[in-house]
Amino acid sequence: MGKMNVGQSKKRKRLVVREYKLDIGTVQVFDNYIVANFDEGATITLERAYQIIGISEIHFRGKDFGYISLRQNSYAIDPTVYTYIRQLDNLKAFAIVSVKEIDMHNFKIEKLFYKKQMKFFIEFDNALTWVKRRLKSK
Repeated sequence: MGKMNVGQSKKRKRLVVREYKLDIGTVQVFDNYIVANFDEGATITLERAYQIIGISEIHFRGKDFGYISLRQNSYAIDPTVYTYIRQLDNLKAFAIVSVKEIDMHNFKIEKLFYKKQMKFFIEFDNALTWVKRRLKSK
């Protein structure tokens, strides 16, 4: 089983399957979800979204998965990106995690473009619980 970090509670043991360092930030792949944390001032263009879609295809081909956008930094997203992301049939849950007012505002706009299951959370653990529940209910 390998030894566990003393600081972790048993149910909090999350294993990163793979971590990708992109020019715009970090994408971590877990068993059935992705956590993306982009850099301050980055712009998520369609080209960059394709990189992330590519990562999802490597790990989740034919398998349902969730996506968690961890917005610790402020960055811009080309909203047309969502018209492509929503074509991923196996992406069953899209969560955004932030405590920033601007992100809450942007979320309303992003949701209009995405048109699928998307939720906003202030705490990561709540986002993860929701994503896992969405994946189970399928």
